[in-house]
Amino acid sequence: MFFVLFSCKKVAKVHENEIISNDTMLVTTPKVQKVMAPISALEKKLITAGLVNIQKLDATILVDLKYSSVDNFVGVDLYGNLEKAYLQPDVAKKLVKAQHLLQKIDSSKTLLVYDAVRPKSVQQKMWNTLKMPFQEKIKFLSNPKNHSIHNYGAAVDLTIANVNGIALDMGTPFDHIGELAHPIKEALLLKQGRITKQQIANRKLLRKVMRYAGFFNIQTEWWHFNSCRKPIAKQRYSLLE
Repeated sequence: MFFVLFSCKKVAKVHENEIISNDTMLVTTPKVQKVMAPISALEKKLITAGLVNIQKLDATILVDLKYSSVDNFVGVDLYGNLEKAYLQPDVAKKLVKAQHLLQKIDSSKTLLVYDAVRPKSVQQKMWNTLKMPFQEKIKFLSNPKNHSIHNYGAAVDLTIANVNGIALDMGTPFDHIGELAHPIKEALLLKQGRITKQQIANRKLLRKVMRYAGFFNIQTEWWHFNSCRKPIAKQRYSLLE
């Protein structure tokens, strides 16, 4: 007889910038056989559509899908048991390129993906759940009627983490609603003492490696990067419903 430690719940977020490992239980068993979780209907749809699991291209990229838990700005699990991040093949290759540059700059750092492809149906559910005036909502979330580049598997939300998987301090948590998350306002926020030089430096490092790989950021979310403009995404890829 031997002892096995196994996880009893998903990774939990302790505070804005720290992630800890799962709780564990001590169990005795004469034999352990690994059981693979069945692929969900959503994941099958993504694979059928030709999208790729980014960790199949580079296993060093970390993934913590925030919308596959309640640890997100709407407080709702939107993806169920989907735990892998999928992107269009060429977009995934760009992400690997960004990871390679980051680790060349600092081998103790890694990309940590919070969201990748996001089907339109999930976008709609997010839209319906987020309770705020329309004019405010569109500043933070793409109207499902107009589609999001996420809906085509051509955008990614991410940060940088250390070797222990702890996210660097970016000044706000992922999906923060407010100007503290706006890259365009960083100089003013620094002057006002609302953000630090180190937090800006962390954001700049993320932007540097992502831009090198062919992504571009938006001015209201430090974590969001597009691989192309929406008209190009519509021409190049199929909409994930």
